Amino acid sequence: MNQPAARTTIYAARTILTMNPAQPRATHVAVRDGRILGVGSREELAGWGPAEVDERYADRVLMPGLVEGHCHLPEGGMWKFVYVGFYDRRGPDGRLWPGLKSFEEVAGRLRDSERALAAGETLIGWGFDPIFFGGDRMTIRDLDAVSADRPVVVMHASMHLMNVNTPMLARAGVDRDTDIEGVSRFEDGRPSGELCEFAAMFPVLRLIGSPFRTVGMTEEGLRMFGKVAQWAGVTTATDLVNELGDEGLATLARVTAEPDFPVRIVPAASALTYAGDPARCLEKLAAARRLNHDKLRLGMVKLVVDGSIQGFTARVRWPGYYNGAPNGIWVIAPAELDAMVQVYHDAGAQLHIHTNGDEATQLAIDAVERALQRTPRRDHRHTLQHCQMADAAQFRRMASLGMCVNLFANHIFYWGDAHYALTMGPDRANRMDACASAASAGVPFAIHSDAPITPLGPLFTAWCAVNRQTSSGRVLGESERIGVDAALHAITLGAAYTLCLDHLVGSIEVGKHADFCVLEGDPTATPAESLKDIKVLGTVIGGRPLALQEA
Repeated sequence: MNQPAARTTIYAARTILTMNPAQPRATHVAVRDGRILGVGSREELAGWGPAEVDERYADRVLMPGLVEGHCHLPEGGMWKFVYVGFYDRRGPDGRLWPGLKSFEEVAGRLRDSERALAAGETLIGWGFDPIFFGGDRMTIRDLDAVSADRPVVVMHASMHLMNVNTPMLARAGVDRDTDIEGVSRFEDGRPSGELCEFAAMFPVLRLIGSPFRTVGMTEEGLRMFGKVAQWAGVTTATDLVNELGDEGLATLARVTAEPDFPVRIVPAASALTYAGDPARCLEKLAAARRLNHDKLRLGMVKLVVDGSIQGFTARVRWPGYYNGAPNGIWVIAPAELDAMVQVYHDAGAQLHIHTNGDEATQLAIDAVERALQRTPRRDHRHTLQHCQMADAAQFRRMASLGMCVNLFANHIFYWGDAHYALTMGPDRANRMDACASAASAGVPFAIHSDAPITPLGPLFTAWCAVNRQTSSGRVLGESERIGVDAALHAITLGAAYTLCLDHLVGSIEVGKHADFCVLEGDPTATPAESLKDIKVLGTVIGGRPLALQEA
């Protein structure tokens, strides 16, 4: 029995930025079975036979669906908790939450939310960062003023620190006798309520069920994430710390398989969850990969070596922190990193390694080099994530080892002034997130938001890399600026390359998924300083147009 002919749709646009250097621009793209059949002019596509010509984007600009190479699914579900960040931020429902400029304003918003909670329920806030408040640190005194009875937890924007109140400390069993690195203390030895890095936060997270991770794997959280991604023009996104829970993975596989779910998800297994047993992590990952389909791709592994620069928990080389703060915390002990990298490398996994400080970057590069000496492996694409303090020599070593890097360009805007004045000092701050140095050394690179740490929005991230402007207007490291074309590559084909998906997404060319971002304007014809202001009007996923936002 003859099968019916596959339907072909040709989308017309004002212009199509293909990100394919062999054919940079076009006016039409033909789609069949969710894949790109042809790219060119209407006449050039006529040879593919009968087709329906869709003119809905005729006065719009199409480019590949944007690829966010470092974000987390809780970007959607975090909005179930109370946003208490310094900068204005818009939620998945479109509501704008004003940034809070004092500890008193933070406490006030928490108190407003506390009144609506049921008795016994923990009050949870997120997005806070004390670095914007003149060097003062939040303590139990601030959060006890919110509630002296109800446990209160406030996660910092970096997700590497949290503050809790006295009832939460008591429930977690953290007191003056607790011997855990990262428990901040008053001068008399009592815990101040600030907990730095995972070991110190674990007693609290164990009690409240690690909501900052699990909320992203619920059906509600996934649908909220999908909305955020579509607003940003993102059609492929990572979940770069996934604990591989059976229930969450089943939900993830089911929801992402829906034809109209707007984004492909690329999770990375959290090695931290299985820290003492990499073999168990690999076993869970092998089982999880059986759930893979066109919109879900499991297989990567995430390692976290150090902490946060603005939280002073990143590991930095001499001369250390500009304000004299002690060096940071090793999340993975240096003596253990080699063995962990080797096991995952030998198993064929692609590693994504969090390093913020340059000391941590050096340790990770050394570990990868030793793994390659023991077990040579072509095209491994092990990727350093954030890698904010890398210098030119470190980039050269990465290039020689076939490594990639994904730089946290958004930091320039959100924390650049603090890095200049407090954490790194002017000279080192000027070379942070050094896209131009990575490009010069020949290191394949992407740029990212690390949402929910900063908002998901690749065009804004591209603007950060192009302009390197802090929130106060300071240009931080003019020599590390990159051009618009390079920045657009970094949020499409560059990010896809770091995920080993450049054969499927990241450019508009024959055979790839028909994933497009619909824009009001042409990024290459827009002044560089206005790149972040180009409006995303909608997306196409697998050839399926999704509802446009109002122009």
